Amino acid sequence: MILNILLIICLLYAENLNDYLVYYLSYAVTLAGLLQFIFLLIFVKKYFVLNINFRFKINDKVKNFFSKLLPSIFSSGVTQINILVGTIIASFQASAVSYLYYADRIYQINLAIAGIAIGTVILPNLSRHIKSNNSLKTRELQNKALELSLFLSLPASLALIVGSEQITSALFGYGSFDKLSVSNSAKALFFFSFGLPAFSLIKIFSTFLFARNDTKTPFKYSLISVILNITISLMFFSKVGFIIIPIATTISSWFNGIILLVFVINKNYFKFSSNFIIQISKIIFSNIIAILIFYFFINLLESSLVYVNNYKFIFIVLIVLLTFFSYIGFSIIIKAFKISDINLKY
Repeated sequence: MILNILLIICLLYAENLNDYLVYYLSYAVTLAGLLQFIFLLIFVKKYFVLNINFRFKINDKVKNFFSKLLPSIFSSGVTQINILVGTIIASFQASAVSYLYYADRIYQINLAIAGIAIGTVILPNLSRHIKSNNSLKTRELQNKALELSLFLSLPASLALIVGSEQITSALFGYGSFDKLSVSNSAKALFFFSFGLPAFSLIKIFSTFLFARNDTKTPFKYSLISVILNITISLMFFSKVGFIIIPIATTISSWFNGIILLVFVINKNYFKFSSNFIIQISKIIFSNIIAILIFYFFINLLESSLVYVNNYKFIFIVLIVLLTFFSYIGFSIIIKAFKISDINLKY
């Protein structure tokens, strides 16, 4: 939030800053990092007192920390690494990097909520339950995290598949971002969208392993996933063009998510709860209703979502909000979702 607020303040003065805007935006990023650090320092002072000491001793705990840190960095950012690799390959085609970038910006919003946020929230409690050998609480929390991840990622995935062009046009289709740019970015977004649930599941399943101090397994599977992504991209790039990048990313991500699921089940780290199938069936049913509503409004307001309409953003936001509240409302009615679920206090 701090970063976004500072960037928005800079953009409000865009006309006055002219060509210097890009410099001030970069200054804002640096300043935001410093403010974020101070902000966190204020709130963690009751748990941790900053003590700057230049004497550095390498003991067993430090070695253990870094042995787990490096693999976790790689495995936590595997989706971003796949995107980076794809961007490098796509740079051989004119404008392809831009198409991928704009598509990436859209689906990353949901990934941050459905995968990263949930994984971050459950890690402390999950680690505590595992350490105390509370298998019942561990299983309950893991299943609820998986349900919530699918509850958030599936509707976003379906909406982006159905309305990829309208959403891309509403967000970016202005000025020099012409119809061709919208069309190509929408194509990339369309194929990225199929992998959105997988991107979220990777974060969730990796958290199951991180809570058990296992960072090497996610690292190993992430490395295989990246190699698979590179292989598919290089094999078909000359024939298909930039569109193979989101396809390869989606395929490699589903591969990564599935093998992580198989691993945690085989190791007895995770078991599906008795009502998991019932809950997922309810979530899928809610998604079917929601996507039909979304599709209906997309077609109903088709003339308001055309490229030349400068107010199309307002209409797409309205459609998304109507669909979202319909989805939540219907899910509550059939008990696919409870408000208490978002607390994840298990």
